[in-house]
Amino acid sequence: MAERSPSRVQSALITVSCWILRILIAGVVLASALGKSLDLAGFVAVLTTYDAVPLEWLWPLAWSVIVVEWALAMWLLSGWNIRIGALACAALNLGYAVWMTASLLRGLDIPNCGCFGRFFPQPLRWYSPLEDIVLVGMSYALWRCITNSSRTQ
Repeated sequence: MAERSPSRVQSALITVSCWILRILIAGVVLASALGKSLDLAGFVAVLTTYDAVPLEWLWPLAWSVIVVEWALAMWLLSGWNIRIGALACAALNLGYAVWMTASLLRGLDIPNCGCFGRFFPQPLRWYSPLEDIVLVGMSYALWRCITNSSRTQ
């Protein structure tokens, strides 16, 4: 029986890593989109607590966030141009981290950060932006993984 060459093993590990990262990131984004979609009025109420945008912008902002999250989740799950999708997810989560950090610096008391809408409510804490930074890192890792995968093929 012939032994597998290191390059085939490495290629298989990269492929498995890419799949795991893709599913994890898409799963989090999908859960976030679903939670917000199931109670849109509740998500708008959460956005109100940030006191960051005029009231007339809250509904369009809520819809925009939900549409972007659904699109990104479907994009990653579709397998089409994953590198760009991974960068888009990184940008989205970096935006969330900046939004949360600014809110913390403003001293706001946010009882529900809104990450999953009104479901699974989590207060905004000092470590909340770090959770989004982890997703930025995972998205970057997915981008690197896909880039390396295309080089080894």
